[in-house]
Amino acid sequence: MEATLHREFVYLWYYFSVQLDQIFDYWLLGMLLGSAVSVFGKEKIHRFFGRMQGGRYGLFGLLPASLLGLASPLCMYGTIPIAASFAARGMREDWLAAFMMSSVLLNPQLIIYSAALGETALAVRVVSCVLCGMAAGFLVYWFYGRRGRPFFRFDGFAGPENHDTDPNLLLRFVKNFGRNVRATGGWFLLGIVLAALFQRYVPAETFAGLFGRDNEGFGILLAATIGVPLYVCGGGTIPLLQAWLVSGMSLGSAAAFMITGPATKITNLGALKICLGSGRFLLYLAFVMAFSAVTGFFVDAFIPYP
Repeated sequence: MEATLHREFVYLWYYFSVQLDQIFDYWLLGMLLGSAVSVFGKEKIHRFFGRMQGGRYGLFGLLPASLLGLASPLCMYGTIPIAASFAARGMREDWLAAFMMSSVLLNPQLIIYSAALGETALAVRVVSCVLCGMAAGFLVYWFYGRRGRPFFRFDGFAGPENHDTDPNLLLRFVKNFGRNVRATGGWFLLGIVLAALFQRYVPAETFAGLFGRDNEGFGILLAATIGVPLYVCGGGTIPLLQAWLVSGMSLGSAAAFMITGPATKITNLGALKICLGSGRFLLYLAFVMAFSAVTGFFVDAFIPYP
């Protein structure tokens, strides 16, 4: 018994150390970039978005709004008060929808993390998140904006709390970095532990049978579904995704998971339920599931991946 436990510990430590070696640099760089954007660039990003209000971009404004959502380092509970302040100044709701949707899905830190999955997977994630934001904005415009019906309900939201207040810029950056490490470090290590357990105890052929390209779309639908309960922290899911892709998961299934996961993370859903109301909240969930499935099918059909 003791020999068996020792053998399993050695195997798990090997998988854990290999995974940590592959991912750690991306996680650390993501922390540094996220803190830099939050301390030195956050206000500029939000000011640029605010200045769009005076332009006559129309639906073309959905693209910059979605891109700015990706660039914003705030979580959803930080993004909603920002969106509420823009809405109070008359910002178009379709632009707000694009900004908020892409902000839910991706941020500068997670972009760096996702580079660990390879260039193709990173490009798929970034492009699909931008398109998801634009699609959400267009639907809000088509069914609500052009009919003069409000989509969001921002009543009662106060301005966002700013933790980056230290007058010394270097200390401000260090404190922000420390908060990011505390918020994500535990989930990051948990993700590596789960990836090691998966690599040791789940046969690759079984996983490929569920999520591979040859499963005629079932794997995409399954990935879009399991993203709802399994996704907790972006940094924690990157080691899992890396292990899954190596074990035979199709890129389309991974893309579906990378959309439904952050979009239906419990903390994000709690914030969105407040500003959407029950009916529009259900529409949001249906949109996320549908978009993730369509994205997965498209990726597997048209994007080559080993």
